[in-house]
Amino acid sequence: MYLQLESERANTSGAEERLARLVTQKADLEQQVKDMDERISEEEEAAGELNNKRKKLEHDIDGLKKDIDDMRLNLQKSENECKTRDNQIRTLQDEMAQQDETIAKLTRERKRLEEQNTKTTEQLQAEEDKVNHLNKLKSKLEQTLDELEDSLEREKKSRADLDKSKRKLETDLKALQGIIEDLERSKRELEENLKRKDQEIQQMGGRLEDEQGQASSLGKKIKELQARVEELEEELEGERQARTKTEKQRADLAREIDEMGDRLEEAGGATSTQVEMNKKREGELAKLRRDLEEANLQHEATAAQLRKKHQDAVNEMGEQIDQLQKLKNKLEKEKQSYKSELDDIRTQVEHVHKGKAAAEKLSKQLEQQLSEVQIKVEDSYKQVSEFTLIRTKFTSENSELIKQIEDLEHQVSALQKTKVSLQQQADEAKRALEEEVRGKGSVNSQIRNLTADLDQAREQLEEEQEGKIEFQRQVTKLNAEVQQWRARYESEGLARSEELEEAKRKLAAKLTEAEEQVEAALNKCNALEKVKARLQGEVEDLMVDVERANANASAMDKKQKQFDKLINEWRQKCEDITVELEASQKEARHYSTELFKLKTQYEESQEQIEALRKENKNLAEEIKDLMDQLGEGGKSIHELDKARKRAELEKEELQAALEEAESALEQEESKVLRVQMELSTVRQEIDRRIHEKEEEFENTRRNHARALESMQASLEAETRSKAEALKQKKKLESDINELEVALDHANRSNSDLQKTLKKIQITVTELQTQIEDEQRQRDEAREAAAAAERRANLIVGELEELRTALEQAERARRAAENELHDAADRISEISTINANLSSQRRQLESTVAAMQADLDEAVAELKNSEERSKRAAADAARLAEELRQEQEHALQVERLRKSLEQQIKDLQTRLDEAEANALKGGKRIIMKLEQRIHELESETELEQHRHQETLKELRKNDRRLKELAFQVEEDRKNQLRLQDLSEKLQSKIKIYKRQVEEAEEIAALNLAKYRKVQTELEDSAERADVAESQLGKLRAKNRSTVSISRASPGREIRESTITRSASIMRSSSVRPR
Repeated sequence: MYLQLESERANTSGAEERLARLVTQKADLEQQVKDMDERISEEEEAAGELNNKRKKLEHDIDGLKKDIDDMRLNLQKSENECKTRDNQIRTLQDEMAQQDETIAKLTRERKRLEEQNTKTTEQLQAEEDKVNHLNKLKSKLEQTLDELEDSLEREKKSRADLDKSKRKLETDLKALQGIIEDLERSKRELEENLKRKDQEIQQMGGRLEDEQGQASSLGKKIKELQARVEELEEELEGERQARTKTEKQRADLAREIDEMGDRLEEAGGATSTQVEMNKKREGELAKLRRDLEEANLQHEATAAQLRKKHQDAVNEMGEQIDQLQKLKNKLEKEKQSYKSELDDIRTQVEHVHKGKAAAEKLSKQLEQQLSEVQIKVEDSYKQVSEFTLIRTKFTSENSELIKQIEDLEHQVSALQKTKVSLQQQADEAKRALEEEVRGKGSVNSQIRNLTADLDQAREQLEEEQEGKIEFQRQVTKLNAEVQQWRARYESEGLARSEELEEAKRKLAAKLTEAEEQVEAALNKCNALEKVKARLQGEVEDLMVDVERANANASAMDKKQKQFDKLINEWRQKCEDITVELEASQKEARHYSTELFKLKTQYEESQEQIEALRKENKNLAEEIKDLMDQLGEGGKSIHELDKARKRAELEKEELQAALEEAESALEQEESKVLRVQMELSTVRQEIDRRIHEKEEEFENTRRNHARALESMQASLEAETRSKAEALKQKKKLESDINELEVALDHANRSNSDLQKTLKKIQITVTELQTQIEDEQRQRDEAREAAAAAERRANLIVGELEELRTALEQAERARRAAENELHDAADRISEISTINANLSSQRRQLESTVAAMQADLDEAVAELKNSEERSKRAAADAARLAEELRQEQEHALQVERLRKSLEQQIKDLQTRLDEAEANALKGGKRIIMKLEQRIHELESETELEQHRHQETLKELRKNDRRLKELAFQVEEDRKNQLRLQDLSEKLQSKIKIYKRQVEEAEEIAALNLAKYRKVQTELEDSAERADVAESQLGKLRAKNRSTVSISRASPGREIRESTITRSASIMRSSSVRPR
């Protein structure tokens, strides 16, 4: 500047020539100087005001610097927090991946459990088919038992008629015994008169001939009776053949039961093979279901065929009953004919008393045998009576247990109905929850759209701010140009004042344009802020709606929890009732096994009676032989009588020769005396034995009467038990039908659950996509934070530029003040400088206002980012805690599942062993199958419970994932829900453990009962062996006595006693039927 002044002074020498011309102008210029002084004073005042304003601006800039430093610290803190949160988010992502892996494992486990459930349902259906087949066989056997019991009742009636006829015969025998005593008295009188009367010998000879004729007629009648007896025996053989047919049918049924047992064993082996082939059969499940449906159709066809066979068997049994009725009618007719013949025989018995003496020895032996046999029969009757009493007790107890089972079944049905209603309510609540979740999803989508609009508005604001920064840069450039123009003005002087004014005008025009642009940008910013406020209001309204939806969801969750509690309580009640039902059914099975034992003992007693019948038949054949021998003895007696007659004729012819006749008479008298002595002894023995026989007959009659009464009572008890058994059978069939219906429902529910699982998997995929969107939003937030940092850096740069501009302005102001004192010609420049300073002041004020607004926005964004970071940290900590709890819960579930699988395998092996040991009888197989059905039902229920629990867990996991996409408050609520759910799961795990322990205790009790039954069977087998040995001894004794009896005389009385014993044995053999 000084160089320019020197150059100007040098130029003044050239300008002195002009002074003359300028003197005139000097006055004008002095006047102008005065004016300019006035203006300078005004400008100085304005400069003082500008200095004050500058100081204020410097103070504001210092505050802004402090704010900028605070902003930098906050930015560093936020960057550090962002880094820590990024690390936390990475850890959370890793934990989420682990949780996804655990969810995948749980889905695999669920699939495996579903496969096991399908296999158990298939096994259940197979077992149900077997149970239905066995029930049909049982119904057939019960029908045959009913028919046999009807025939038994008929036989009992016929036996009662025979007892009546026997009593009549006993009264007739007593009358005959009185007559025999009278005859014996007359005989004694005759024997006393024989000594005096020789003529009566001839009369006795005639009587002997008459008696021999009567004996021959009696022998003929005896032969006819024997022929009739043979016919009766043939009819008995026919009845035996019919009975053998029935026994063959029973044996066939037993074989079928054994075959079913073998099939059961094969099924048990098949289950073990199926466990190994589980992995290969996943693709064949659909085919197996079709095969199951076809098997069900075939089963129905076979059931129809079996019904037809059963009807045919019933018709055959009806024909057999008709044949037995005909036989009964024949027997009644023959009984009447026997009565008439007995009346005829009574008249002839008087002439047969002489033959009794010879048969007394045989009668003693037979009486001993009869006494032994009667003792055995009485023992067998006592045993039968004891068995019938035990059977009646068991039937009464069984009926009571059946009533209890019916009551429990009614209760179970009522509870199931209530359970279904509660399940429907729960499903409705779940649907409402799903609808609310959908509403939440729509609200979230709206929120996302609004956030996108906000991001767009923010981008526009950033663009406007960038434009503003560019304008500020242009202003700084213009300030630099102004300074350049000021320097030029000082150098070039007043000569270029006109050019400076033109430049000033141009700059003023540019400044006005820049101000207009700044005002337009500010208007745009205001408009964007209005849009932002409007969007924030909409967001707040949407948040209010979301909170309402969350409140509704929480209320619905509370209702769902209440419903779950009610369902758990009803489930507990159902489980307690099922436990009581199983205990009662086990007791009923125990009683049925004892009934089966009694039936087997009853059949063994029947077999013993049949053996006794066979022995009776052998004795009857021996009686036939004895009768033949008696006929031969009668012939020899007849020949002796003829010889005696001849001797008497010779005696009459030789009466003349008295010497020879006297010797002959002495000999004959001695013979007669011997015969009379023998007759008297024989009569005494016969009287004594008849008296003993009468006492024995009375005892046997009393015993038979008692046995008949006991048998009638047992028959009535059997009829009652049969009726109750039929009722029980019907109830069991109804129970089986209900169980089939329940199985169908379970299968349907399983299919529905599979569908819901698929839906849940779809929702899980959607949630994964939502999580990815959230991750994208997080990345966008990071980018926004980075942009904010860049903006802050730009603002800091602009502040530094403003500082430099202010320093330059201060320097220019000082230079201007110095120059004002130096030269007056700088007044124009000062005016321009003042104008520029005023424009710069306006620009600075506008920039300061903009910077203040930017600072306010940056502070608000920092506060929002801090709140977001705090929320994200809280979310991260809560998510980490939830992930840890879920991992622990998953591990607990995995351990429990493995332990339950091991226990199921152990129970399966125990059941297989029990079934293999219990395949000895059809009833035991039925019991084991029923037990197996109950166990499979309990297992299916457990699997359903587990399935439902897994579904609940999946649903709640879905809710959690959705709520993670929402707000922090919902996450806290979900945490509370998860805690409740964990408590529920722990209570359920305890319940499952308790159920498993109860199942193990029940299995131990069943094993103990089974061992007890085995010991009882061994004891019964030992008793049977002892009884068989005793029977062998008795048969040997009978054979020895029969051989002795063949060598002894007097066979007519033995025949009569044997026929009586045979009739007694027949009656006793008919009785147990």
